Amino acid sequence: MPTLSVPAAVPSASEDAEQLYQAISGRGTKDGQIISILAHRNQNQRKLIRQVHAETYGEDLLKSLDKELSPEFEKLVLLWTLDPAERDAALAYEALRKWNPSDRVLIEIACTRTPYDLLDLRQEYREGYDISFEEDVERHITGDLRTLLPPLLTPQLVAYRYEGEAVYTDLAEIDAKTLHEHISNRAYTHEDLISVICTRSRAQLAPTFDLYLQLSGNPILKDLEADAEDEYVAALAAAVECLIWPEEYFEKVLRPAVNKLGTDEEALTRVVATRAEVDLGKVSEAYDRRNSVSLAHAVADDTSGDYQAMLLALIGHDPSF
Repeated sequence: MPTLSVPAAVPSASEDAEQLYQAISGRGTKDGQIISILAHRNQNQRKLIRQVHAETYGEDLLKSLDKELSPEFEKLVLLWTLDPAERDAALAYEALRKWNPSDRVLIEIACTRTPYDLLDLRQEYREGYDISFEEDVERHITGDLRTLLPPLLTPQLVAYRYEGEAVYTDLAEIDAKTLHEHISNRAYTHEDLISVICTRSRAQLAPTFDLYLQLSGNPILKDLEADAEDEYVAALAAAVECLIWPEEYFEKVLRPAVNKLGTDEEALTRVVATRAEVDLGKVSEAYDRRNSVSLAHAVADDTSGDYQAMLLALIGHDPSF
């Protein structure tokens, strides 16, 4: 359930590009005008605005924006304005350059995108950074995570992940037994376990995890989280949750990102920018159920200025819309 709101009558890309140019190039950047346009256009409309802006004014809109905005607001606007594949490539590139085993950005990309999305990412990565995505992953990932992340992220392997709704009960039974055996034995890197997680469809994994519950007596996440102090097992648990319960996963990312102890702008920006056109409505509902205030209220309390206004607009709480 997306939270992006687009007006019934959208101006032409030429009109939007002109309005943005005036907002950026005039005396004092008109941030409200930038929000009123970009926060209320879908990815195809934003792409067309960028094309028209480049053709008309001789510069990529992203470069024009990069010169004028405050840091957190700028990062959100730029990340949001990128095409999804460009955005994923940028996030993956940054995550690999700052590689930390506890960072979940690559897990999020691997487990909430389709195989086609990952193929698009691969192409953008090559064009944008002049390096193979697969080679960069292999180069930077360390430890046991080399067992999990490359097969999750490699488009040629993930292409085996069927995206339809067909479910095979006999296969689910076999896979549930496989998962239960290896998790019980703490053989978390076993190739058969990895194969199930990396190649089965989301529709197929759901009954598999139900059957796992019958075998174990515990949900698969509970069994994995029992060993969550192990960085690899924590990543495996995050992958399972992202694949089947993404709204629950992203709620857990947002909960510590907006609290009285401080804001994790990086996590907040990433989740809002990547999920607003996908399922941020469900993520917001999950947040509202598990916390004493709504997501919009938490964001309003924890942020300020144009960064706050852009976030609230993308969450679906723009008072001017």
